[in-house]
Amino acid sequence: MADKKPLQPEINLGLVGHVDHGKTTLTEKLSGKWTDTHSEELKRGITIRLGYADIITKKCPKCGEFTVKDKCDCGQNSEILRKISLVDAPGHESLMATMLSGATIMDGALLLVAANEPCPQPQTKEHLMALEIMGLKKIIIVQNKIDLVSEDRAIRNYHEIQEFIKDTPFKDAPIIPISAMHGVNVGALIQTIEEVIPTPNRDASLDPTMFIARSFDVNKPGAKPKDLVGGILGGTLKQGEFKVGDEVELRPGRIVTEHNQQVAKPIKTVITGLKTGGKSSETVGPGGSIGVLTSLDMSIVKSDKLAGNVAGHPDKLPPVWYDLKLKTNLLTRVVGSSDDQKVEGIKMGEPLMLNVNSASTVGIVTKIAKDEVECKLKLPICAEIGARITISRRVGTRFRLIGYGIIEDKK
Repeated sequence: MADKKPLQPEINLGLVGHVDHGKTTLTEKLSGKWTDTHSEELKRGITIRLGYADIITKKCPKCGEFTVKDKCDCGQNSEILRKISLVDAPGHESLMATMLSGATIMDGALLLVAANEPCPQPQTKEHLMALEIMGLKKIIIVQNKIDLVSEDRAIRNYHEIQEFIKDTPFKDAPIIPISAMHGVNVGALIQTIEEVIPTPNRDASLDPTMFIARSFDVNKPGAKPKDLVGGILGGTLKQGEFKVGDEVELRPGRIVTEHNQQVAKPIKTVITGLKTGGKSSETVGPGGSIGVLTSLDMSIVKSDKLAGNVAGHPDKLPPVWYDLKLKTNLLTRVVGSSDDQKVEGIKMGEPLMLNVNSASTVGIVTKIAKDEVECKLKLPICAEIGARITISRRVGTRFRLIGYGIIEDKK
């Protein structure tokens, strides 16, 4: 008897690591979906935006093999374990803000390390530190591209990885050698995902809070007015439930200029449809990535204009911040820089890149006290008091991760 497929993904699993270490290839091998679809991504061969794909993990009841295939290589039908949303984050140093935005919706992560390059590469260090700062505890190290090196080189690289993580909170993280290109040892990786990254307990009775990572228009040019559909929001529900017909509010919403100042105008809309696991649903709860169909005008949502917003029931969302007071925790060394630079104290007037939930903004430092800074934001954000924000500063031509801050009440 065929298993009934679960409808909604249970977790978001991030794929992170240095550029060209095989994140998108592994996503394709597991899901059958190539997540680099943006024209510039195809041209340059790198991930620019967050990519999403769903997989269903399965196990053969006869031989015990883990797989994503409906039928095991032994010929037995596989049994479904759970559905998982993969979040393919960019590895290029100039796109670190996108990766940091994606980290907040991840329940666990796969850190890819290419066996044919010395470990760690700059963004390998930066991504691992970002996962630590964001409080992610469940990670698996994926030693990819073992097909490109000799056995001796693969073993040396394995020891390099062990040395790299030994003084981090992830020192006991499993290291799984694979070839994503050829599908070698992918079954062992799936088994490790099932054993190491469980589905967390979630409370669907809380007020819904959705972190929006994508927004887009699916209408084709030349479509007739009667065939047009409203804008679509993509992201994940951290808590609560959405139902078709719910009125929802988006904060901070649209950013407009009034009296030479930027002002956030919250947006209200109605949910006209819900998508999860590639299927329509009347209700979605917390878990993997979801798509929310709305009555929003297409011009508001296209090209990820609403990415970084938070959605929920009207008047039930966290506050919108135009300036922040942060309790800071700075690292000792700049992460991702080619030379070993010490993190200096934050300076008055300094621009800092700040990432919280799925939002990115720049804050200009206006006040400094011991372990506290206040910043005026270039773009307002919606976040809870106590939320954790990553802090990056410009080092040379790039923003580099230097620590994190906790939002404090300014009263």
